[in-house]
Amino acid sequence: MIKVAETTNPVPFTMQAPKKISILGSTGSVGCSTISLIEEKPENFQVEVLTAKSNILELAAQAKRLKARKVVIADEKLYQGLKDLLSGINVEVAAGNNALIEAAAEPVDWVMSSIVGAAGLKPTLSAIKSGTTVALANKEALVCAGDLMIKNVQQSGATLLPVDSEHNAIFQVLETHQIDTVDRLILTASGGPFLGRTYDEMREVTREQALAHPNWDMGAKISIDSATMMNKGLELIEAYHLFPVAKEQIDILVHPQSIIHSMVEYGDGSILAQMGTPDMRTPISYALGWPDRHSFTAEKLDFAKIGSLTFEDPDYQRFPALRLAKEALEAGNSAPAILNAANEIAVESFLCGEIGFLEIAHVVEDVMNDIDLQVITCVEDVFQQDRKGRELARHIIDKLS
Repeated sequence: MIKVAETTNPVPFTMQAPKKISILGSTGSVGCSTISLIEEKPENFQVEVLTAKSNILELAAQAKRLKARKVVIADEKLYQGLKDLLSGINVEVAAGNNALIEAAAEPVDWVMSSIVGAAGLKPTLSAIKSGTTVALANKEALVCAGDLMIKNVQQSGATLLPVDSEHNAIFQVLETHQIDTVDRLILTASGGPFLGRTYDEMREVTREQALAHPNWDMGAKISIDSATMMNKGLELIEAYHLFPVAKEQIDILVHPQSIIHSMVEYGDGSILAQMGTPDMRTPISYALGWPDRHSFTAEKLDFAKIGSLTFEDPDYQRFPALRLAKEALEAGNSAPAILNAANEIAVESFLCGEIGFLEIAHVVEDVMNDIDLQVITCVEDVFQQDRKGRELARHIIDKLS
């Protein structure tokens, strides 16, 4: 069973009328990249809904440029400020989590789900239940509630398109009509900014150093996850839910240049890879135009200039977050939700200077060892486990401080 949109014989999308778009998390890095693509060909798109967590200045500016019909700010305290910024503009303004969930279900052709963290789960589920096409950049939603999300995709008839560069790469080269011939999915990882450092050398890593990713321009949380390699662990869990392969058929390979974004190995020895510059606009563009390709002004690969591509196995001792993610996937039930919750709190604490870089994984492991797992049957179960994971992580960090 194919869990995401089929990649063969799709019904072509024609641009007879502008495609109606909603962007959940429009002020983040993925949201801004999506908007940059839309603004290259504005005649092809009609922006209906924009949402943000707290950046009312950017949200208001986007709404004015794109002539959005509705904007939602998650932080209710910022409602009046956003309303004032949009005074005199014909746009509906709303605030709060319930408004965000309602906006996600607005009748549109395509929804970008790019809210970072577990906060994106309910809005993403709301969009999926509406039966539309959902471009998923919020990996944490699938990590926390993968089975639940896929079940809702199947029940609603929604289309789920992966936007993470690795999963989008697999989506582009996976021959879904003969899935039984697939041997392995290979997720590539840049290794982050500390690939060449020893474990002891990483003890003194600063916030600024951890945020300085060598290849990708990302938000703070994702940048730290990349530095610990938890990001790749979360992507491993995401890949398991997106694609119909067994856990042992998904491998991780470190590729520092970030040119090959992922690969699919077939039983005849063939390996198909998707390549491109490390620019999130490429996978976003593929999802935006699917099943056609949406062309945009992109930097082209110059293989002669690149010279060589290198690969190595991941080091699970120096980057224990990878091991923890694998263990969570193997344990199943609420383990991935707890893993994600503890990691979100630990990353936030590192960014605030409360704990050291290496303590991020230590906190997550302590939480994983101390919480009893539960079966996930509904979204309330997810958030109950999420709360427990966060509370225990906070307790452990308070003892360390």
